[in-house]
Amino acid sequence: MDKKIAILSTVVNFELYAKSSRLFPQGIPKYVIDGRNGMHAMDSVRYMFRKLKDEPIDWLIMADEDVLFIQPELVFGCIERMQEQGYSVCGVRDGGVIPHRMQNPYAINTFFSILNFKDALALWNEREVLQHQYVTAGEFDDDLTQLTSSYNAESTFEPYYCFYFWLRRNGRKMLFLDASVPFPDDAITNKVADDLGSDLLYHTWYARSYGSNQQHTARIDAVFARVKPGNATVSAPIIFKDKSYAFRKKIAKFYRRIVNKIKR
Repeated sequence: MDKKIAILSTVVNFELYAKSSRLFPQGIPKYVIDGRNGMHAMDSVRYMFRKLKDEPIDWLIMADEDVLFIQPELVFGCIERMQEQGYSVCGVRDGGVIPHRMQNPYAINTFFSILNFKDALALWNEREVLQHQYVTAGEFDDDLTQLTSSYNAESTFEPYYCFYFWLRRNGRKMLFLDASVPFPDDAITNKVADDLGSDLLYHTWYARSYGSNQQHTARIDAVFARVKPGNATVSAPIIFKDKSYAFRKKIAKFYRRIVNKIKR
């Protein structure tokens, strides 16, 4: 494939990542944002653009460490079709699809997505993106009649929604993938299909609890047992860590408290 494709994970549990990354699509660079200092959500997206802006990436797969690929090679065909059909990003709606995600159906949940990174980078304006954390009634014309779970079309629950609203308001098309609850004894894990309906991956959720919570560890290990073993040898990822992030967040939180007290 002539496209430059990479995969990025924001990781809070490196024990789980060491296992799940063996199931990742092969032959592409792997990048990791170390999220053990609390970096996640929109802060992770912002950091991603700063760290990857000079990397030769056309398409970026974003997958958390609790994503277990079933047929990882399917992402390449999906990217081909996204390019042919003019889609900029794909993923699962954050409302109306996964039973315990009842938020905004016009944005995706970032546990898994594919992004036309080259196009988004050319458009990227961090200050402008952050101004799009709002909902305008009737703005998006998605057909939501087929959604089977609850949702809130006015939700701004996740701070990263602004990124996807910004892309949509700049004319970028979103390809929404379907998800299901595949196991009768596990109401948490989801199975995600690609755009052709083929099984692509499992998302187990609760990455942070793996190795420390017996129930979630056993549940996630049971999902691992359902997929074919990963490759015995895998390339080491390139790891990024913002060493001052936690300190800056602490100072910002302290500053907000002072300001709020003054306003009272």
